[in-house]
Amino acid sequence: MQVSVESVGNLERLVTLSLPAGDVDNQVGGRLREMARTARINGFRPGKVPTKVVEQRFGSQVRAEILDGLLREGMDKAVRENEMRIAGAPQIKEADEAGEGELKFVASIELVPEFGELDMSKLEVVRHTSEVEDADIDRMLVNLQQQRGSWTKVIRAAKTGDMVNIETSSVVDGERMPAEGVENTSTVLGSGGMFEEVEKAIVGMQPDEEKTIDVTLPADWHVPQFAGKTVTSTFKLVDVTEQVLPEVDAAFIRSFGVKSGDLEQFRTEIRSNLARELKGALMNRLRREVGEQLVEAYKDVELPPRLVENEARGLHANATEQARQRGQRIEAGHEAFMEAARKRVLVALLVGEVARRNELRLEQSRLVETMQLIASTYEQPQQVIDLYRNDPQLMQGLQSRVMEEQVIDWIAERAQHTEQPLSFQEAIGQ
Repeated sequence: MQVSVESVGNLERLVTLSLPAGDVDNQVGGRLREMARTARINGFRPGKVPTKVVEQRFGSQVRAEILDGLLREGMDKAVRENEMRIAGAPQIKEADEAGEGELKFVASIELVPEFGELDMSKLEVVRHTSEVEDADIDRMLVNLQQQRGSWTKVIRAAKTGDMVNIETSSVVDGERMPAEGVENTSTVLGSGGMFEEVEKAIVGMQPDEEKTIDVTLPADWHVPQFAGKTVTSTFKLVDVTEQVLPEVDAAFIRSFGVKSGDLEQFRTEIRSNLARELKGALMNRLRREVGEQLVEAYKDVELPPRLVENEARGLHANATEQARQRGQRIEAGHEAFMEAARKRVLVALLVGEVARRNELRLEQSRLVETMQLIASTYEQPQQVIDLYRNDPQLMQGLQSRVMEEQVIDWIAERAQHTEQPLSFQEAIGQ
């Protein structure tokens, strides 16, 4: 295979790969003959399948696999011989022109920029600290009680924490919603499930009481024609139910997998789970803090344009899907995400460069710990761990994440940093 490299910009190269078509045909033919000796196809005895039949069934797939392998070899050769460090996946397409009996492909690749000196001691990083307190465990116990609580109908005024059923109708710009009748809605007062003004108005109401208030909708309301407008909302309190919490006894504790039913052991396990959650939250804060410092320090570095645009398209797709799930729409295109994409790409490339220059390697103990942290948030942790171990793609994503956190820690340790204590609730609030 002949390989040539052409520079078309500071960070872009065109790699031309050419090889005799006969070489590919010979390899394809050899592979198909091997397959014919062991192939099992209905209507033929094993090892007696004609090569022509095997070619019809598997020829395209085999040719694609062999060609892909040859192109990979050619790309690896070009990268080694020209000492290139590639950023992102290359774009490979068949060349417009090729000689007789020749296959020719052109790969467009982008390179990792030159960052110059990487002196992390010049960064100034705020490192947040926090600990799990007994009050945090008490709060979690109440949350667990609420998860297992039951609801009992009561005849009294509604108060915060009650679940209320209400009938509503609204008028916007003279248009009634719904056009006829009412909508039935349930919410827990104080949960933020409805507008704060509405929840405040419901508190103190008696069953069968009716009230009308004006509410101004937010500018990003999911129905565009009503966004930012004032709605006259009428609601009737149908009934009120209050939550009855279960006692934290041995049966309650055993229902969470603590076989002994012992309260102190339960609290110890809760502390352990909260500590893992806290560690993840503090790392997210540190990642953002270090990322912001890196972006500021290396903001003038030229970045691979295609890599940035692909990142922006990915951010746009994620934001669009999240908006769709909320019943909203994003009008802007991926261009609106270019600045955020540039920052993400810059930090990712810098983290990779720091790891390369300092020969940092993935710590297996940290990988296992992170996997256990993720698994602990599910009812069947071991199933989640097995899923990661049996799925190479999932595991590769996890390894990349853990390696990034490891490098972020390495950078923070060498930067000028100050510590800022936070409560558990502040820390996990992100």
